[in-house]
Amino acid sequence: MMEILRNQVQEIRYRPEGLYPYGLEVFRVSDLRLRTSREGMRRTYGYTFYMLILVTEGQCNQTLDFQPISDVAGSLIMVRPGQAHNFGECEAWDGWILLVRPDFLWPTSSRENLRSGFDIERFPAGVRIDAKDLERAEYAIQWLRHDAARNDESSSERARHDIGKSEEFIEHMQSHLRYGFYALVSWIAITYRDKGLDDLRKRPALRRFHHFKALVEQHFVDWRSISTYASEMGCTERSLTRAAQDAEGISAKEYVLRRLGLEAKRLMVHTDWPVGVIADHLGFKEATHFSKFFRRINGCTPQQFRSANGHGGSGRCTVPE
Repeated sequence: MMEILRNQVQEIRYRPEGLYPYGLEVFRVSDLRLRTSREGMRRTYGYTFYMLILVTEGQCNQTLDFQPISDVAGSLIMVRPGQAHNFGECEAWDGWILLVRPDFLWPTSSRENLRSGFDIERFPAGVRIDAKDLERAEYAIQWLRHDAARNDESSSERARHDIGKSEEFIEHMQSHLRYGFYALVSWIAITYRDKGLDDLRKRPALRRFHHFKALVEQHFVDWRSISTYASEMGCTERSLTRAAQDAEGISAKEYVLRRLGLEAKRLMVHTDWPVGVIADHLGFKEATHFSKFFRRINGCTPQQFRSANGHGGSGRCTVPE
């Protein structure tokens, strides 16, 4: 399933058990608890894969990129590679986990993706599925698990006639699982889409924001000026800021700064790097400048944040409103 690595950057990588050959793995949260220590379940980690977590019973409080999320049956969380996630301390809940390797997904520019018009990167971070649709979602997930198990040598669900299937069979099953996964997530995205986005007048600004968001993910360390993004996108700074305001309720400049602040928090938690090293990594000439920036964005010093998130010592961190 997953392997915890304790090196310079703490992360969890995709490590399927046995001879499992596919890029999609489906199992219960309760299954993960049987294979992971209680301490391990309560830590905050980054992942090298996508993870969908669907709560089916009970209540829990998970965190995603240091923001608390209160979950009940029907809550679905999408965790992306690099994000900081914590399952929380509560154990009185269960649900499904879908682990998805990035190379399992269609490239954004692929013909299939263009035809379907669905981009996994635009899937919302959180969705609340109603009771009727939860039944449908669970049914689809269970079939994905059943089909994936047909060629899993480590699974008790594997049918005897599936032993030693050819590479062609595995390739076809991988494709089948991929279509099944996209059918599930695209149905959820369509059913629970933001109805405000149906306004045709907002679509150009929304496309502009998604373009801006993609550029920020690539260049937030080096590109701090909004004029650089606007020039790259072929639009004015005013139209870019308006797009960010419509999509996120903040200016484009503030969006870039918050993304930089989020990366700082991830590095403070996932590494043991000194503050000065993190400052240099994020493009700050002086550690003091970085500390001032961190306090403005996050409401506490880097040392306080690191202590408050499990690196020993004591510290309190209050994120500003």
